[in-house]
Amino acid sequence: MSASLNYKSFSKEQQTMDNLEKQLICPICLEMFTKPVVILPCQHNLCRKCASDIFQASNPYLPTRGGTTVASGGRFRCPSCRHEVVLDRHGVYGLQRNLLVENIIDIYKQESTRPEKKSDQPMCEEHEDERINIYCLNCEVPTCSLCKVFGAHKDCQVAPLTHVFQRQKSELSDGIAILVGSNDRVQGVISQLEDTCKTIEVSQFFCLFGWFF
Repeated sequence: MSASLNYKSFSKEQQTMDNLEKQLICPICLEMFTKPVVILPCQHNLCRKCASDIFQASNPYLPTRGGTTVASGGRFRCPSCRHEVVLDRHGVYGLQRNLLVENIIDIYKQESTRPEKKSDQPMCEEHEDERINIYCLNCEVPTCSLCKVFGAHKDCQVAPLTHVFQRQKSELSDGIAILVGSNDRVQGVISQLEDTCKTIEVSQFFCLFGWFF
C-alpha cells in the first residue's frame, strides 16, 4: 500500500515539475528563460537578450553598437499578447527584472538535478535508494536486499519478489478456477433440488386431490 502511495506521490510531483517547466519557457527562443529575465508592462516575461532581439527587429534603422541598439527610446510588441511596449531612454535595460521568476528557475534547476527514483518500481522506506526486490517468507511482506542483510529481515527466509508474485498469481488463478467449478456444481445441485421439490409437490397434490379426478 505504501509503495503504491509513493508511486502516486512521485507521479504527481513529476507532473507538477513538468507544468512548472512549461511556465518557464521563453516565447521567443522556446528555451527556459535565460537570466536576466525582464517583465513587460503586460506582465509577460522575456529573456532580456530576446527582448533586445525583438526591439532591434522592430527598429531596424536605429544605430547599434556591437549588435546592440544604443538609441534611446523605442517600442515593440509583446510576442505573447501583442501589447505595445514603449521603452524609455534606457531601452530594454530599462525594463524591470523579474527576480521572482529568476529565483523559481534556480529552484527548478536544483530540483531537476536531484537523482530521480525509478517510477516503475517501488522503493524501500528504510533504505530510500534501494528497490523492493525480495519477499520475506516469514513476515509475508516485500522488502529490499539491505533489509535482508542488515535490517529487520536478516534472520528471515526470503525469495525473489518476481517468483513469489508468479507463484501467488498461479495459486490465485487456481483458487478462482476451483471456486468457479464449485459454483457450477452447487448450482447443479440446487437445480436438482428444485426439480425434486416440484416433483414432490405434484405428487402430494395428486395424493390429496386425486379422488376428484
